[in-house]
Amino acid sequence: MSRKDSKGLFANVLGQLDNGPDRGAVQRSTSPHLMKVAAGVRHIQERSELAERLLKDGGQVIEIEPDDILESAIPDRFASAYDAENIAELMQSMREHGQSTPGLVRSLAGEAKAFQIVFGRRRLAAAKLLGIKFKAIARDLSDEDAIVLQGEENSNRNDLSFIERCLFAQSQEVAGYGRDIICKSLSTGKSHVSEMIRLATALPREIVQDIGPAPEVGRRRWVDFETKWSAHAAPLEAAKNALSNDEVRNGDSNVRFASVLEALSRERELSHVTVDAGELVSHGLMLGKVSHGKSGSKLVFNKSVPSGFVDFVAKQIESLHDQFMQQSSQ
Repeated sequence: MSRKDSKGLFANVLGQLDNGPDRGAVQRSTSPHLMKVAAGVRHIQERSELAERLLKDGGQVIEIEPDDILESAIPDRFASAYDAENIAELMQSMREHGQSTPGLVRSLAGEAKAFQIVFGRRRLAAAKLLGIKFKAIARDLSDEDAIVLQGEENSNRNDLSFIERCLFAQSQEVAGYGRDIICKSLSTGKSHVSEMIRLATALPREIVQDIGPAPEVGRRRWVDFETKWSAHAAPLEAAKNALSNDEVRNGDSNVRFASVLEALSRERELSHVTVDAGELVSHGLMLGKVSHGKSGSKLVFNKSVPSGFVDFVAKQIESLHDQFMQQSSQ
């Protein structure tokens, strides 16, 4: 194949990436391997464009010892993304061709380490494992500017999974960043950010970490996951049981997600079983029942009980609770 034909072929595939599932149909004849290579070319192009813009804004490329660079204040990936096995291809490329695109660091004043990574953490991890210096553009950046640029580089790559974006948004809010900054860092609107933060807050971080990034799982399935989690009588128990299976635990994160979702979807036979029940009797008249189930305790009055009495009891709740707490403390 001539260089001209090769260039035309990649241009065609890159065009198909721009007209992906959200913008139009991709030709079925295109090789998945070729699409993967073309996606890599697109990522390199976008990184180079961002690097050029940063250099024009006054940055400079320097070489830094990896150990002299502080980690990001807010990670945007799961820690496993930087394991040697997960960056093996990147390491091989950097070993053979060097670091083609610089990362971005910001200068730190009065810290033990002079720089902090803003983006390029996989390249930094590869440089550290290879024992070579890390090429980076050095800039003086505020916390807000750093987090926005970190997110912008993620948006250009477009390879963070949905749940990674959710955790990134939640971590920013916990750190005190405003919604406007979070929206900029994720290149999305406030409604999407609100949903991401709500979902990440509703799910235990330990379970999400155990599942992993699940790159094939999008927004709709994670929303369904959170809905089933909230409705389940014992979701943590169900999730841990699913993840304790050796085959599931040793599978990829997409498999772990599917297994936990399946466990949450099953009906629990004991979810509505009453542990014990007590009748409320006054002067021989049964007023109702107290039951204690898996989902909590319930007080149900009989239909014969006047609504005025029910309202009267409701008004006494605060006083009764105070009496209980006083007795419990004695």
